[in-house]
This record gives sequence, structure tokens and C-alpha cells, in this order.
Amino acid sequence: MTPRGEKLLREELVRLKTVERPRIVAAIAEARSHGDLSENAEYDAAKEEQGMCEARIKDIEGKLATANVIDVTKLKSPNGENLKVVFGSTVTVVDVDTDKETVYHIVGEDEADIDNNYISYKTPIAKGLLGKMVDDEIEINIPKGTVTYDIVEVQYI
Repeated sequence: MTPRGEKLLREELVRLKTVERPRIVAAIAEARSHGDLSENAEYDAAKEEQGMCEARIKDIEGKLATANVIDVTKLKSPNGENLKVVFGSTVTVVDVDTDKETVYHIVGEDEADIDNNYISYKTPIAKGLLGKMVDDEIEINIPKGTVTYDIVEVQYI
């Protein structure tokens, strides 16, 4: 994962432990105070939410414990220019058919946010871009068909 992805996971973990967990415990206590637990929908819902919260905490802790954090800002190509698309890089492409310019950030699965052009390295677009260089023209098969991109810039930021 990228340093940004690690930071986002750590922030989520802190929020789950310091905000969500205490809120859920309070909701369980409130539901218990209403009496018979066998027919208490509030109690069942709070317990289910607690289970999901604890599972997410465990999932994040596991990911952080085994993560390889890759900081592309420390990578340089031999000639001093950042030309090759790698995990963590920021790539500016132009759609050859529409002339539309798009900037993609290639990140880990947990960091993906398509609305902000953070795409997982496992997506068809990222797979098509990885290993390519500035001025390469590539065809990528995506669910909507085939798109042809011209890579205009690669940054390690």
C-alpha cells in the first residue's frame, strides 16, 4: 500500500476504536435496560453492529501488520526522470478518441476511490498502464469496450 493508504487505515482504526466502539457499547447497554433480550430488536441490531465493527478492526490490524508500504517519492529512474508507471505512481493519460485527459493514481485495493481517480492496481486500466512509459499508446479492454490511451505524464508524488 501507499503511505496515503496506510494513513487512511490508521485513521479508520482510531475512529473505530475511540468513537464507534464506545457508541455501540452504549447502544447495547441502552437496549439491555429495556428488559427482555429475546424480543429486543434494538439489542440484536447493536450486537450485530458490534460484531461488524470488531471484524473490521481485526481486518485493519491484520492488514497494517503485514503491509508493505511503498513510497514512490523515493524512486527515481536511472536518468533522473520518473518515466515508468509503477504501483503508487500518478499517471496522466489522454483518451485518443475523445482527447479527454484523465489523471489516475495507482493504489492498493483499500485505497481505491474511483470518484477521485484512485484506482486499484488490480483494475483493467491499472494493469494496462503498469510498466508503460511516457509517450506509450496502449489499448485497454474495459467493461465498456476498448479504450486507447496516450500516456502524457508519469509522476512519483
